[in-house]
Amino acid sequence: MGTYAAPRHVAAATGALAAPEIRALKGVRRLAMLTAYDYPTALALDAAGLDLVLVGDSLGEVELGYPSTRWVTLDMMRHHVTAVRHGVTRTHLVADMPASTYRDPEEAVVSARALIEAGADSVKLEGALVPEVEAMVAAGIPVMGHVGLLPQTAEERRRHGKTPAEADAIAAGAAALDAAGCYAMVIEAVVPEVARRVTEAVSCPTIGIAAGAGCDGQVLVSTDLLGLLPDPPSFVRPRVDLAGVIRDVAREFATEVRHGA
Repeated sequence: MGTYAAPRHVAAATGALAAPEIRALKGVRRLAMLTAYDYPTALALDAAGLDLVLVGDSLGEVELGYPSTRWVTLDMMRHHVTAVRHGVTRTHLVADMPASTYRDPEEAVVSARALIEAGADSVKLEGALVPEVEAMVAAGIPVMGHVGLLPQTAEERRRHGKTPAEADAIAAGAAALDAAGCYAMVIEAVVPEVARRVTEAVSCPTIGIAAGAGCDGQVLVSTDLLGLLPDPPSFVRPRVDLAGVIRDVAREFATEVRHGA
């Protein structure tokens, strides 16, 4: 039996877009981003020509079965970032910062560095937390912002920006993150007109999810896109019933085994 060789840790993607290059694509072309949480998915997505792969804290819900992203810890994120890094060598790798890991600028820098050390090229945090973003950028850590629906703190999942006051707050938060040095930002579950307004106002690319086609790019949870879980969000059209494929293959295997194959 041969000696087991663990996958080689990759410190940074080779040939992947760096954060400044991604920012410079504003108005040049649209950006495509999908999530990955494991090595096999990372290998497949890395060969797909995406611009970014996100290790999202959505893993708490779609991979670990928790009721919300609030259950995700920094250690969990480090674990999954390392697994994905082993498979991603050509695509910019973003890591979500879990809830309660960036409550002040100092903590934000420490947490972000832990994710960078695990293999991320940049980090993403939720909300217009300007001092935290500025501290990380000053420490040399590329930061992606996130406005609109903030799953880590939201009491309900709903579309944001329906009132003028809420729309103005989203726009102000996005402008503040842009000025603080974010190289890109996610706009989640925002009225399309407001998402377009934000996209036209900020100098960094916006990446939408359930925010219409007016953003500079789009991101989806791969688990939803691949049909791995029942009842995907209404804004997602699963491209394949991968759960059904797995079920059928497993059933066929079980039948073969029971018949002595």
